[in-house]
Amino acid sequence: MTSSRRFDAQPARVLAASSASAPRSRRQAFAAATVALLVGAAALSATRADAQTVVTERRNAVSFSATATQELTQDLLIVTLQANKDGAQASEVQAGLKQQLDAALTEARKAVQPNGALEVRTGSFSIHPRYTNQGKVNGWQGQAQLVIQGTDMARIAQTVGRLNQLNVVNVRYDLSRALREQYESQVTAQAIAAYRAKAVDVAKAFGFANYTLGEVNIQAGEGFENRPVPMMMKAARAEAADSAPLPVEPGKGTVTVTVSGLVVLAP
Repeated sequence: MTSSRRFDAQPARVLAASSASAPRSRRQAFAAATVALLVGAAALSATRADAQTVVTERRNAVSFSATATQELTQDLLIVTLQANKDGAQASEVQAGLKQQLDAALTEARKAVQPNGALEVRTGSFSIHPRYTNQGKVNGWQGQAQLVIQGTDMARIAQTVGRLNQLNVVNVRYDLSRALREQYESQVTAQAIAAYRAKAVDVAKAFGFANYTLGEVNIQAGEGFENRPVPMMMKAARAEAADSAPLPVEPGKGTVTVTVSGLVVLAP
């Protein structure tokens, strides 16, 4: 009997301890839930306040843009020359193209100038099969390109005129990086000034005395005069006693900067 009473008393003590800890656990859980609700309410209130501020700021907001452009004479000449070769074997075509390209490179490199005045580089090199009407391979043909570019147009024209083993397949003009960067800062300042002047006019037109800047974007770009460029092909140069220079005449390019964004009108 004594042993039985000791056995029964132990669960009673465990039960009493569990009963005592249960209220504390519930109080802690309630406190944690209360804190979470308060934090959530504060965050929601802050979000609503921020949204209200945005709505207020956007109430008198106006979006528009202003652009400034500077026209410049294109100072960069880019000429692409090409060697063509046909043969019965791909290796024959490849060897012939390499020989032509190496000879042209050797001659063109003599005219290379520093600081972007005249640069020489290789372009595409491709070989592909030639097919008969029945779809059978009937030989190989390939092309290899050489590109000469720079700001010394007279020197480039003379150099191209000496490369009689290649055909001129493309001539184009552009603005050099140095010239573009030289004028881009100036055009950007003009575009910003135009945007600010327009903001004042817009504010006055809507009956406001002033404005504050919102989000503003600045974009710079360039354009060019799209016109055909005269090209002297190999056959035409072969008729001349001497290697005639490539005729060149640059067109016009533009540096354009656009400022766009939002201003908030103020009393």
